[in-house]
Amino acid sequence: MKRKRIVQIVFTLGGAAIGASYFPMLWLLLQVRYGTLFNNTATNAVVGAIIFYIISLLSGNYILKMIDRMEARLTKQSPLSLFFGTLGLIVGLVIAILISIVFFRTHTFFLNTMIPTILMLVLGYFGFRIGNTQSDRWRHVFQSRRKSDTARGAEEKIIDKPVDKNYHHYKILDTNILIDGRIYDVVKTGFIEGTLLVPKFVLYELQYIADSSDSVKRVRGRRGLDILNKLQNENLIPIEIYEKDYGDIDEVDTKLIQLAKDVDGVIITNDFNLNKVIQFQNVKVFNINALANSLRQKILPGQNLNVMVVKNGTERQQGVAYLDDGTMVVVEDGRYFLNDHIDVVVTSAIQTDAGKMVFARPEHSTKNISDKSESEKSNGNRKNGTNHKK
Repeated sequence: MKRKRIVQIVFTLGGAAIGASYFPMLWLLLQVRYGTLFNNTATNAVVGAIIFYIISLLSGNYILKMIDRMEARLTKQSPLSLFFGTLGLIVGLVIAILISIVFFRTHTFFLNTMIPTILMLVLGYFGFRIGNTQSDRWRHVFQSRRKSDTARGAEEKIIDKPVDKNYHHYKILDTNILIDGRIYDVVKTGFIEGTLLVPKFVLYELQYIADSSDSVKRVRGRRGLDILNKLQNENLIPIEIYEKDYGDIDEVDTKLIQLAKDVDGVIITNDFNLNKVIQFQNVKVFNINALANSLRQKILPGQNLNVMVVKNGTERQQGVAYLDDGTMVVVEDGRYFLNDHIDVVVTSAIQTDAGKMVFARPEHSTKNISDKSESEKSNGNRKNGTNHKK
């Protein structure tokens, strides 16, 4: 209620000012004959105040809703974006005033009043939009200028090196990579350089998952938040939170791609579909699954391995073992060596969607199996002989 009252007061005062300033010219423009009643400032101010007060009563709720939307949008903006937006607004208004000087000298109401007002509104709006939406580029301009000034002062002491075009300072983390958790181990190794950039909309999505009613999703979301806290607390690499939300974009993946383009960054993910979309849009991407696959042990036919058979396979006589990296090894005649460590020879290896699968046979399978078969037969004969005696 107080807010609505404030809007009405502002409209009334503004209407009084407009009436006192412009209504005499409006009567003249409309060729309205007026006597002493309307030929004074006080009357025009009262008329303008009444008109604008009625307007505030009719459109008060709509104006309040519009103000709420503007407040919500401004609160999502980073301080840097607001600063450059305000700076752009001031520049736009200054340019509009300079252009309007020509029109101020005329005696026509439309030229000396309406056109300057329109210019101020249009150029002020465009100035704010340009400053607000391009805040990251302006920041890079000022940063590069500052760095160039520093480098110029010390150019006699250092050797200039060309910047590698393949180097991207910002490494942008998506939601899946934080939930996955392996990014923490990769960062600990020191292989990632630059600054990790965590967008605010990724944090919101993590928080939403962590607050889910589904227990599985809740655990995943909390794990992602824990990984992020560990990265921040241990200071393994610089981390920045990116405030801009890209409110005109709905999909988080699309926001990530736009952010990578704006800051010339790299997206780190383990999402297969997102990886394909990013590559299609010519944005650099680090896929942690591809990294893990490239670091897996290379298995070649004829190679000797030492494995422990842990369970029976799906086919007859087969046994299943696993390498240290989780690769499944299917051992021919492996059921005879259940829970034993044996030496095997790789016969083939295939790559599936689930990962790599290795097929192997025991190194001395013929001898060992025949020995075990003969042992089983002899045990069976002994049992039969005992039964006959009985």
